[in-house]
Amino acid sequence: MRDSLRRTYDAQLGGLVVDVPQGELRTSVAADAPALDLGALFGREAPVVVEIGCGPGDSLVPMARARPDVDVLAFEVYEPAVAALVSRLVREDVRNVRVAPVDAVGGLTRLIGEGALSEVWTFFPDPWPKAKHHKRRLVDATFADLVASRLAPGGRWRLATDWEGYADQMRAVLDAHPAFVTEPEDRGDRPVTRFERRGTAEGRAIADLVHRRA
Repeated sequence: MRDSLRRTYDAQLGGLVVDVPQGELRTSVAADAPALDLGALFGREAPVVVEIGCGPGDSLVPMARARPDVDVLAFEVYEPAVAALVSRLVREDVRNVRVAPVDAVGGLTRLIGEGALSEVWTFFPDPWPKAKHHKRRLVDATFADLVASRLAPGGRWRLATDWEGYADQMRAVLDAHPAFVTEPEDRGDRPVTRFERRGTAEGRAIADLVHRRA
């Protein structure tokens, strides 16, 4: 991490960067970590969205800026990306975002209460394209159970991928899940990112899935 990003990151610990009690690994959450008080975290009561794997915020920042009445909590484990995101939030004066540098499964399990979220965004998770690695993919029935428990009734899970096989897996998992209602595929206000352009240039179609919590 560049020194300038490190200084910005360190200055925002406990501010834009949520200070989460760590477990055994740097990106894990301590087993006794209390659930976040989201109202206190953002300084107001508003609908809360969680983005999983936000990277440097290519989607997150413009989407959060376009929704000033919504608060966004991002889970991202790659510290340089967190620092780049925080630097951009400060530079562009975007105030309705916080980022927790922890694993999304641990974060959702321990830091978010049941029914607390209005939306969850999972844009371009690692596709693990080799068949022997498919078991590492984030979106499976167990993770869908977790997301369903954290969404309020009527809340939406928005997902995007540029890997056809992963899109098919997402559809199979969520179309069959009793807690979700499948809605028409729609990118909504999700901006086109550099990552997405690269996938399109390589001939991969983009799937934008929407599932509503029943």
